Amino acid sequence: MEILAVMAAGVLVGATVFPARLKGLNEKLTLAATGLLIFSMGVLLAGRDSFLEELGQVGWASILFCLVPVAFSTIAVYALTNLFMSDIARRPAGRHVSAAQDDAEGGADARGETVMIGVAVGALSLGAAYGLSGVSLAPVDLVADHSEAVLYALMFFVGISVGGSRGLLGKLRQYHVRVLIIPAGIVAGSVLGGLVCAPLAGMSLPTGAAVASGLGWYSLAGVMMTDIAGAQVGSITFLANLLRELVSFFSIPWIAKHLNYPTCIAPAGATSEDTTLPMLIRCTNGETVVLSVLNGVICSALVPVLIEAFHQFM
Repeated sequence: MEILAVMAAGVLVGATVFPARLKGLNEKLTLAATGLLIFSMGVLLAGRDSFLEELGQVGWASILFCLVPVAFSTIAVYALTNLFMSDIARRPAGRHVSAAQDDAEGGADARGETVMIGVAVGALSLGAAYGLSGVSLAPVDLVADHSEAVLYALMFFVGISVGGSRGLLGKLRQYHVRVLIIPAGIVAGSVLGGLVCAPLAGMSLPTGAAVASGLGWYSLAGVMMTDIAGAQVGSITFLANLLRELVSFFSIPWIAKHLNYPTCIAPAGATSEDTTLPMLIRCTNGETVVLSVLNGVICSALVPVLIEAFHQFM
């Protein structure tokens, strides 16, 4: 709830007092905060005491439980949005004015996406290298240990961007219950992917479904599954959902170009309201960004419910 409150404050600032001339500065601050957050994720991933051992023992299963649910979620959301949300799924709303302007904006968007991906790859690589090195540098540790503060700053900057886009919240009223279509596709695709992965990883079907029900929320899902099914399954859950968050950064640009904007939310899952939101802002439009926030709230609320529900059948 604190994250949403911070973002709401940013929306209020962006809609009222934030000068339009500082939009570029806000975008740079958003990019910097995103880089720091991904760096912290790399440190967290590689800095685990048992990281290399886990990578050898459960790495392949984690990759499986990341990629298959992401693929199934993407297919499900793409099909559902084309069927029930064709008014926004089949066109980039509010983007095209003229052919010349479209070419200019397309080039700018491509450069923005390239920069974002470059920052993501660089930050993750540096974070992982630092985590594996065993070196301790106070300023770097300060950033890595306070990733939550970086996330709050990021959400404030993102809120300013959303608040600066006029009329979006009012336009969403026309969607009504259709805002549930995207989270429904993500949950259905993720759970189905977990069921497919379970026998390949030597798990029961309910355990596989529970692992995939993390929807990218690696910290909560990893802890819950460790308590429920033991350390090995907990490690698979943690790594699979952390990888899902990272995979989202690199898959969103491709999905935006080849499928449709709402489908970009699918790989992000529960993280579409926070850490992956900057990439969604870069690659999609205002309507999709607001839908992604709503999706993130819904998916985050469903994670503990789904895991506990499948726990009853283990």
